[in-house]
Amino acid sequence: MRRGGAAALSFVVFLMVWKLATVIGGYPEYILPAPEVVGERAWRAIGSGILWEHSAVTLLEIVLGFVVGATAAVVTGIALGKSVLIERVLSPYIVAAQAVPILALAPLLDIWFGGGLLARVVICALIIFFPIAIATMVGIRSVDPLLTEMLRSLGATNPQRTRLLEIPSALPVIFGGLRVGVTLAVIGAVVAEWAGASLGLGVLINIANQGLFDTPLMFVALATLAIIGLVFYGLVLFVERRLLSH
Repeated sequence: MRRGGAAALSFVVFLMVWKLATVIGGYPEYILPAPEVVGERAWRAIGSGILWEHSAVTLLEIVLGFVVGATAAVVTGIALGKSVLIERVLSPYIVAAQAVPILALAPLLDIWFGGGLLARVVICALIIFFPIAIATMVGIRSVDPLLTEMLRSLGATNPQRTRLLEIPSALPVIFGGLRVGVTLAVIGAVVAEWAGASLGLGVLINIANQGLFDTPLMFVALATLAIIGLVFYGLVLFVERRLLSH
């Protein structure tokens, strides 16, 4: 209750500061629309169906991209954490891929994967891969070596040690990476849509900014993305607390 009340209070303060800025600054609507203007535009976007249409596409990209990217990252992170040789072989490529801006890669990936949903899922998966893989590797390597040796002495095989000890012990660190990754998935979906898409909240931002000069609609799209990010972050946090409480 206290946490929810603090969040609600901070939101009210944010709206008040925003409204105060529009009144004192005297900014025109196309630069900084007032909160009530954005609220009215959101209502119209919901009523017309345009917000639902674009949000549904972005949600699908986020979910698929997160599932694909997180799965690949956790598997890779486990391999990196358990084998120094694999780390030496793969790390340069992983770091190099991370160093290349995703905005530069996105148009190429869009061409290579046909410019459809698959391309956007790949882009979204790539942007979340690095932090989750590194978190998983760190988590696997943080396992107490004495416990590993004890299981080995009891005859546990490598897969059994991984399943029974290393993954459960690494879960807090892995979930830290997943929480970062799920917010990056939202960014990845928007970047993918900017590279080439006909629907999605990233497309709606472009339409509002470049086509309609509809700044309130752009604020609506940005607020929707923020809400989606908060919801997915909360879901990951909920799963984490449920799993780690046992």
